[in-house]
Amino acid sequence: MALVTLRAQAQQVADTTHTVIRTIEVGNVDVLPSAIDTKGWLLTDTDIQTELEGAVQNLYNFKFDKAEKQFRSLRRRYPHHPMPYFLLGLSTWWKIIPTNLQTKQYDKIFYAYMDTAVINGEKLYEADHQNYEACFFLAAAYGFAAHLHGERRDMAKAVVGGKRALEYLNKSQEANGLSPEFLFGQALVNYYAVWIGDTYPLLKPVLFFFPRGNRELGVQQLKTVAETGFYTGLEARYFLMKILMNEENKPAESLPVSRYLATNFPDNAYFQRFYALSCFNTRNFRECERVSREILDKLNRGMPGYEAISGRYATYYLGWVMQNRYKDLEKAAEYYQRCIVFAESTGETNSFYYLDANLNLANFAVQNGDVKNAMRYYRVVNDKAERKSEMYQEARAFLSNNKRS
Repeated sequence: MALVTLRAQAQQVADTTHTVIRTIEVGNVDVLPSAIDTKGWLLTDTDIQTELEGAVQNLYNFKFDKAEKQFRSLRRRYPHHPMPYFLLGLSTWWKIIPTNLQTKQYDKIFYAYMDTAVINGEKLYEADHQNYEACFFLAAAYGFAAHLHGERRDMAKAVVGGKRALEYLNKSQEANGLSPEFLFGQALVNYYAVWIGDTYPLLKPVLFFFPRGNRELGVQQLKTVAETGFYTGLEARYFLMKILMNEENKPAESLPVSRYLATNFPDNAYFQRFYALSCFNTRNFRECERVSREILDKLNRGMPGYEAISGRYATYYLGWVMQNRYKDLEKAAEYYQRCIVFAESTGETNSFYYLDANLNLANFAVQNGDVKNAMRYYRVVNDKAERKSEMYQEARAFLSNNKRS
């Protein structure tokens, strides 16, 4: 998770450290289950999995009250175990995700749950250094907290938490043969350690204390966890979906993953809007239109997770479909204008959707001979777009040619 944070903050790094710390190899080490005493572990308890299956489904379908009711029941029976606190923290985490981690209203309770998971996990580990279940929850709790610290620009806490997560991840790899859950963190490290170094060479000195990665192995491990993991299977699919689309530029491979998530968890706003994006990028416009209309309907009904960011996605796609498939420029203009309002309400006025919506409205105004409104929309593009982009050049040219209008 700290590596994911580094990726998100990569372009904002002011300097780098040149301290070389020993490189750790994270292999795919398996041991025989009989070599480790798993008595009392909740992570591998099939009865607990059966009990929590509905709760996990509810969590990812944004039925948070139902999921947390079961997690609190688990906490009453196991008040000194990290699992219930981590699951309650994970539920809180998914309340933050649909806002692109912008909202801070859940930060305190999220950190409180993860801190409590750490405290209980460390007690279990101190009592038994072969308690790899404790290592799993310590790596996960430290990692998720580090991610949010990074998003909040508290990089000192992010790096410290990330290093602690890696320490426990390294210890827990001995239990890889016991459960696919243990493979999840290793998969993320394998992928992002290489990807960040390849994509942002200036960050390579910072990555010395991270394990060596293996990008292809990381993707394969995520696929394995996605198919076999109980607690981490859906998180693995979530990361796999994003990696294939954003980092690997393989929208056709990302599509079935996003379709699975959106179909099985139809009230998860993030999964739905990502599926709409996947459909748009693979030119499945009919399905993109259907999902986008669903998103707007759920937003209008005030369903959890459906807010302005989801609205920005949906209205842009519908505007594009109206413009290019149905040739209904009036409807297209309405959707593009709504897209602009959604983007401005969240301060995301440098996003492609916002700028392209303004550009299309400018073009519509030109077609209607409305130079005044065309200039209004072009000025937005001129002010916000990258100077080397085609949309900036178009706006600049129009404004230069109509200075007296």
